[in-house]
Amino acid sequence: MSESSLISLAVTILLLPLVGFFIVLLFGKRFEHLYKLEVGIISVALLLSIYAGFVKLTSYVNDTIIAQFTWIDLGNVPTIGHLTVNLGIMIDNVTIIMLFVVTLISALVHYFSIAYMKGDIRFSRYFAYLGIFTFSMLGIVIADNLLMIYIFWELVGLSSYLLIGFWYEKKSASDAGMKAFLTNRIGDIGMFIGILILFTNYHTFSFTEIFNHISNGVVPFGSNGWLTAAGILVFMGAIGKSAQMPLHVWLPDAMEGPTPVSALIHAATMVAAGVYLVARIFAMLTADAMLVIAVVGAVTSIFAASIALTQNDIKKVLAYSTVSQLGYMVMALGVGAYTFAFFHLVTHAFFKGLLFLGSGSVIHSMHHEQDMRNMGGLKRKMPITYITFLIATLAISGIPFTSGFLSKDGLLAGTWAFGNLTGHYLIPIIGFTVALMTAFYMFRLVIMTFHGEPRNQHKYDHAHESPKLMTIPLIILASLSIFIFYTPNPVAPADGWFYNWVKAPQTVVPEEARFEFMKSESHEIEGTVNNDSHGGSGSGSATITHSEMYEHAMHAVHYPAMILSIILAGLGILFAFLMYHWKKIDADKLAEKLKPLYNLSYNKWYVDEIYSFLFIERLLDFSRFISWFDATIVDGIVNYSATFTRGVANITGWFDTYIVDGLVNFTAFVSGFVGLSFRKMQTGKVQTYIVYVVFSVIIILLVLRPF
Repeated sequence: MSESSLISLAVTILLLPLVGFFIVLLFGKRFEHLYKLEVGIISVALLLSIYAGFVKLTSYVNDTIIAQFTWIDLGNVPTIGHLTVNLGIMIDNVTIIMLFVVTLISALVHYFSIAYMKGDIRFSRYFAYLGIFTFSMLGIVIADNLLMIYIFWELVGLSSYLLIGFWYEKKSASDAGMKAFLTNRIGDIGMFIGILILFTNYHTFSFTEIFNHISNGVVPFGSNGWLTAAGILVFMGAIGKSAQMPLHVWLPDAMEGPTPVSALIHAATMVAAGVYLVARIFAMLTADAMLVIAVVGAVTSIFAASIALTQNDIKKVLAYSTVSQLGYMVMALGVGAYTFAFFHLVTHAFFKGLLFLGSGSVIHSMHHEQDMRNMGGLKRKMPITYITFLIATLAISGIPFTSGFLSKDGLLAGTWAFGNLTGHYLIPIIGFTVALMTAFYMFRLVIMTFHGEPRNQHKYDHAHESPKLMTIPLIILASLSIFIFYTPNPVAPADGWFYNWVKAPQTVVPEEARFEFMKSESHEIEGTVNNDSHGGSGSGSATITHSEMYEHAMHAVHYPAMILSIILAGLGILFAFLMYHWKKIDADKLAEKLKPLYNLSYNKWYVDEIYSFLFIERLLDFSRFISWFDATIVDGIVNYSATFTRGVANITGWFDTYIVDGLVNFTAFVSGFVGLSFRKMQTGKVQTYIVYVVFSVIIILLVLRPF
């Protein structure tokens, strides 16, 4: 297959869900089974993604294929010259892997939803919304420039709003959709400002062209500080979309949507968009920007994990787990562990998608019960759900022979190496602490849900294994949570094909804006980049540069990090069994002893309450003040002006009626009276007129005669 054919294939994959969206949305009510068209379309998109991935990774593994077209031609702009706005598609190994991830998770969610959403009054519309969301996410994946990403970024926000608030008749669901939409707008404003800074300086949105300008020493407004600011501002979009602190508050509430939506949006794709964006701009991030990103990720990971420890809603535990794991990925990108950050994005998509679909299977079986305190013993009723859920739990806990073990240990080694080279040891300490906490709260969830005796006998008696349309997706995702799909060596991910497919891009920031350890001698891996705007055969060269010092530091701590991670995960699992399975530690008594900390965790550190007090209530107070000002001051001035104007109008009306009209009427009366008087003198008789003339002459002679 030629490069242009590969571009065409990517466009086809992008447009297929959009076609399904329009058809199902327009005709879904008329044709009851039309949703099957959307399911079939996304299945075709998945097969095409697999084929595209095979072609790319066998024939063009070291190439980046780009195709562009002019969207807007602004002509000659003063001080700039000829200015055009281009859109385009970029296909590299990261793109092709994400195409597979998005279409696979979307397809499995479609199949799972057929059984889960059966009987819903808006059944067809639900599948239409899944289609527009998939289209939006695929657009982000294949975009070759910031503007195109931003366009699809907002479409993802709209799609998530529609899906989170799908059951809008529930106030909690409609509020959650609005909260997600508004919270993401805050991050998107920062992202938009960052994009404008880059466009103002480089007159292009293209990643390739921006990176070329920076590598040639052209930085925004001639300052590395502005380059740092641009990177952090664009990262703000990721803070919102990937639910990083302080914009994390929307994600847990977004669980109000259907559970398959949680698997699609909030575990595998939408929230991964932020991490994907940071990976795309990785080459232009300065040392200060990367440090900010690393700190945000580290703080988010431990903050969310601390909340997940005490939640009782099965979906809320998974939601905060998602926030924590996204923090892991962001932290890894911040410390420079690019490959393992993206590796964890992919593995997390599979095992977290599995966890959410597994929770959906449990909720479906328990007649929409979500409180784990009312579950228990379900492994006997739901063996397939239990086994697959357990595999995903082992993966997220970082247990050997799972995919999560490979990616999580790699990024933890990256944080350890970063700490050794820069002295920022708090970041790896947080990373390893979160590994312990993750294993604990995930096995707490498993034990409370599947082990022990049932705590709600009535619902337990009616519980049963989910139908095959729901269990087969679980089995597929469980298989992808095993190490063998990524590397034949279960303890060395660097020996696998995935690690060799995804390499960190060359850093293009000025030397003085890089970390000290990044300034050391580096080795280069040559790769070919196709810059032909029409997908032709033009090519150029690019290098992927890694700091040898950082590589050596990661290699040195690989096995210590792996061993420490396994020990901490094991301790977390042990504590969970001691507390919730064997009852050696009384969880209630421990919570009572640590009541202040427990309350902080259970109430989510009161962040929602703090935001409500500082922002929501203050904004409401401000809006009430504005309302009073409008009603009292503005309306008062308007009403006074109206009264004054009405008074002036009354006076001018009286003057017009009695003075002006009086004079006019008097003049008319006099004129009429004179006219009437003279009319009597006109008899029409010549003799009379002769008398008048003679009489007039006599009068004149008498008047004018001399005295």
